[in-house]
Amino acid sequence: MTAAVGAAATVVAPVAATAHARPTQYELAGDADSPVGSKFEGIGADVRRGLFYVSEVTGGEIHRGSVHSSQTEEWLAGDGTDGRFTARGITIDDQGRIYVAGGPNGLGTGRPDLWVYDASGKLLAALRAPGQDVFLNDVAIGADGAAYFTNSNDAQVFRVADDGAGWQTTLWADATDRIERRPGFNLGGIVLTADRSAFVVAQGNTGQLWRFDITTGEATTVETGVADLVNADGLVRQGGRLTVIRNFSRMVATLRLAADGTRAILLQQEASAGDRVLTTAKALRGRILYVDSKFDEPVASGPYEVITDPTR
Repeated sequence: MTAAVGAAATVVAPVAATAHARPTQYELAGDADSPVGSKFEGIGADVRRGLFYVSEVTGGEIHRGSVHSSQTEEWLAGDGTDGRFTARGITIDDQGRIYVAGGPNGLGTGRPDLWVYDASGKLLAALRAPGQDVFLNDVAIGADGAAYFTNSNDAQVFRVADDGAGWQTTLWADATDRIERRPGFNLGGIVLTADRSAFVVAQGNTGQLWRFDITTGEATTVETGVADLVNADGLVRQGGRLTVIRNFSRMVATLRLAADGTRAILLQQEASAGDRVLTTAKALRGRILYVDSKFDEPVASGPYEVITDPTR
């Protein structure tokens, strides 16, 4: 059983928007007190309000921006706020609630593995996931409205919801007998299929895509032919089009994904900018927003950015 911990987050004033053309780059505020600079990973999109949220690995701060303004703000503090010292994937549900994956935040510490906030920044839950070896990487909303988190340390997916008895985290799918655990990052990016029958999940260290059936949780291989998807990180599905961000490979792959997620055909591989390591991305108001992680810099330096053109 999991339990909520931590205190309510500080509410930050909404981001100012303009009526002008949308920026092509969004600036993230860095952490001047961090000895390694600021590094980023996850992004979530609030489609209804035109807002996006970005996680900072170095400290766990959550930043918020509007599609109409090039400047973002630190929306939630890190460095121990609500037990959060680092953060990874983010998603937003139809009610505007923000779900944040904690990566290794809880490994060996007893701290939360994930958090749920409402649109005002109020903490709804800070939860532990079952197990002792959990690295929550990315998160997507399922057909049932619950949030589903991937485990980068093993082939597991966790379900998070308040089904009437309070917020709880449960092990929804355990594919450790089907998917071999490999060194490095295992399960990462996750998206719901177009027909809402399954999740497609990336295994970055092997470059495989896996289909997790919504009804049974069973994992099967997504047939991708000869497509090279090693270092697959963030996934973005727009209709039948699947974008795969291949972080340290510095490539962005585009595939045509079957509605049920059983197969995907490679359409294009495009080199991303050589001076960036893009991690996750989300579609928002007709464009894809990519996070420049700064993972390639031992000591990260600005500008810290979310970009709309992965090649620049």
